[in-house]
Amino acid sequence: MPIRPFPDKSSRYRSQEFIGAPITSLDQGYLVTYIDGGARGNPGPAGYGVVIEDELGRPVAELSEFLGRQTNNYAEYSGLLAALNYALRHGFKALKVISDSELMVKQISGDYKVSSPTLKELHSRAMKLIDQLDYFDIRHVLREKNRQADRLANLAMDRGIAKKAPAVSATDVGGVASVSPEINGVVRDGVIHFMGAALPDGTLVKVRTVKS
Repeated sequence: MPIRPFPDKSSRYRSQEFIGAPITSLDQGYLVTYIDGGARGNPGPAGYGVVIEDELGRPVAELSEFLGRQTNNYAEYSGLLAALNYALRHGFKALKVISDSELMVKQISGDYKVSSPTLKELHSRAMKLIDQLDYFDIRHVLREKNRQADRLANLAMDRGIAKKAPAVSATDVGGVASVSPEINGVVRDGVIHFMGAALPDGTLVKVRTVKS
């Protein structure tokens, strides 16, 4: 069950049925995130992957991070924290999360208790972030429907193993994407207007045109 359900119908929380309108807050749209985490050996080299889309399925960002030696469940929660932090940092107050971790989904929904002290801490942090949202929904899907997030999680593990990257503390999860995000934009009067938060000065961007 969703713990902060989206309204069935609302003039405020409606989809933007036209391409090119900047989606910068929940007044105009919401985010959908696919998250996954894994550990090779459980515990073992661990990482998470997060695929973020707007409500129309357009790509927004990809997050991926190596976590050092951790458990599968730790990595799953780390992916959730990264998704929550991203949404809040960018001004969104509604988030839909899709995960193939039935345990985490049921713990966040309140159907399962959290017994592990480590997971209790991560669960508490996630709930505090969720409390800052107006609407929140988390759903379980089978792994084959979460392949992009799974791919990113495995890439994070591959990078960490190859580079022997240091472990990441749970308090640092969700800070900065370790893969370059794809950011949408629209051209008006010859100027590219980016959707979402403004990019900092000096940011290098590559432009790939798509048909609207």
